[in-house]
Amino acid sequence: MNMAKRPVEKYDFKAFGEAIKEARKGRKESRKKVSDEMYISPRYLANIENNGQHPSLQIFFELIQRYNISVDQFLFDSPAGKDTNRRQLDALLDDMSDTGIRIVTATAEEIAKVEKEGR
Repeated sequence: MNMAKRPVEKYDFKAFGEAIKEARKGRKESRKKVSDEMYISPRYLANIENNGQHPSLQIFFELIQRYNISVDQFLFDSPAGKDTNRRQLDALLDDMSDTGIRIVTATAEEIAKVEKEGR
């Protein structure tokens, strides 16, 4: 029996790579630091970030955890659950003191009030 290759469009990882690069730079982490800590080559990370190279499932998983990236935006047309910005904010809030949380809450309430007035 001749098994023809499935005519499936390969998933484009370019947007994922861009999100990883942006998150890494946002944390001011060098590609070398990240690749050393993850035991991968800097070239492999550069290819994921710049060329849309498909990461292994393990590396994909480690990167989304490291940078609190939501995979929903890459896998689904409509965002299900929390997007990356909300996940990254959640991660910041998790490490914040009660005082910090009060400041952020007051700031968010003020922004909401100003935006409501602007409508």
